[in-house]
Amino acid sequence: MILYAIPTPLGGTPQEALPAPALATIRTLRDFVVENAKSARAFLAAAGCQPRELALAELNEHTAPEELPGLLQPLRDGRALGLLSEAGCPAIADPGAALVEAAHVAGFRVVPLVGPSAITLALMASGLEGQRFAFCGYLPRDAAQRAQRIKQLEQRSRREHETEIFIETPYRNDALLAALLASCASGTRLCIAAGLTLPSESIRTQAIAEWRRSPPSLGKRPAVFLLLART
Repeated sequence: MILYAIPTPLGGTPQEALPAPALATIRTLRDFVVENAKSARAFLAAAGCQPRELALAELNEHTAPEELPGLLQPLRDGRALGLLSEAGCPAIADPGAALVEAAHVAGFRVVPLVGPSAITLALMASGLEGQRFAFCGYLPRDAAQRAQRIKQLEQRSRREHETEIFIETPYRNDALLAALLASCASGTRLCIAAGLTLPSESIRTQAIAEWRRSPPSLGKRPAVFLLLART
């Protein structure tokens, strides 16, 4: 049996974000592991599924490791299983990675479906180094630790000529941007990709010195930050 890793839209409808073969596969499934049942049902209904016929189990930051084998039960019963993220690709900056690992350990096949990823979309549009890059997840919440981590990432970027990619909880976007502008060298290039695939989408790459002259207010828009230091 197969565990399907199913991307969900960053904005817009499933038909706008996912190719027809992926939507066709989703419509064959009856069992899903999701981060949030309410939003998942809305996505699945929009994708053409019949929500009343579906079985949804939740996997989030509160799920205990000992619960993972039970989430794979549909596979043991001979039914394919879908794994959904809240937005973008599951198992990337997402608790679904634990389920994918458990599926491999149990000997089940894992198949990723084609769909949107904020991280790769941001990198594609950034103009920064695309041969060597690293996704660094979330930076520390503590201001001093965050500043130290930014310095470390900038040093690594300069040493390896590597694009460093990270994200933040939207309500802390402006605090992260302020820390970047305070900590990074003037020549370091920073891309801010906010509201990807939404009508409000904005993607801008420029040097820290330029950002300092006119820093934007990001508010609570979902954003991806990409940094490349000059060597």
